[in-house]
Amino acid sequence: MLFNRLNSNVDIFEKALDASWLRNEIISGNIANADTPKYKRKDVEFEKILADAVNSKNKKKLENVKPRIVVKNDNLQTRIDENNVDIDVEMVEMVKNSIRYNTLISQVSHEFKRINIVLNNTR
Repeated sequence: MLFNRLNSNVDIFEKALDASWLRNEIISGNIANADTPKYKRKDVEFEKILADAVNSKNKKKLENVKPRIVVKNDNLQTRIDENNVDIDVEMVEMVKNSIRYNTLISQVSHEFKRINIVLNNTR
């Protein structure tokens, strides 16, 4: 039972790390296309998808959680060239994502330490 819970936590962290890595790639793409006419900024939806799966009674839903790339048209600052990328926003998002990624790495490290303690105590 305990190992299942620990394994489940590691699986969730793995999915979150994958989503954070993808988000970094998407943000980099947004920055690279900041001067491309008609380019629309993209983002990654993950946190709500994960929360819905975790809160679901159907635990199989958690296995199918995957980040989703979405085009964001909610920026009211579309330029004349119809590009809606704001470099300042993207840089802030990149910093936030880096902090999120590093926090997740710390949590994974802590989780593996917990697993190691459990394994050492069962010997």
